[in-house]
Amino acid sequence: MRRLLLALPFALLPLAVAHAHDEHDHAHGTLAAHEHGVANLNAVVDGNTLELQLTSPAMNLVGFEHAASSDADKAKVAAARKTLEQPLTLFGLAKAAGCKEESQELQSPLFGDAPHADDDADHDHDHDHQHADVHAHYQLTCATPEKLAQIDLAPLYKAFPATQKINVQLIGANGQKGVESTPAKAVVAF
Repeated sequence: MRRLLLALPFALLPLAVAHAHDEHDHAHGTLAAHEHGVANLNAVVDGNTLELQLTSPAMNLVGFEHAASSDADKAKVAAARKTLEQPLTLFGLAKAAGCKEESQELQSPLFGDAPHADDDADHDHDHDHQHADVHAHYQLTCATPEKLAQIDLAPLYKAFPATQKINVQLIGANGQKGVESTPAKAVVAF
């Protein structure tokens, strides 16, 4: 099922271009840019499968992007990872959909993973530090996927209050769309 999310950026490219034109005041119209306070979520429903792919700057989740060396920093990373390991708590899904987690994959330099080669590819300016992103990929199986009409992101905003906006790309039975979520507008509909 990873093929679904691999194809997602290409399928949604027209939406990203349209979004970039709508956001004429923003210099960075790309959805993949590393911007503190902003995360990206791709959600795909295909049959009984729901795939969620969250990408966020580590700053949003733990408050820093450097390697954790102090006990306090290590505790923040461990707490964030524990929260990310619970997608059914992090993403509000309709109980009637009967979704159960099948698999998950969490990656970040903060977790001891090597940074992705493209993590800093969208930047045309230099920084004194390396950007660290957190990538979370979840695959869930839903007994009644037609009951999956929306995702409530309020638990994610509550768990990671430095996250101020989530650019969401949705593909489901009603087609595909891109929406912008904020803590005040945390529910996104398929």
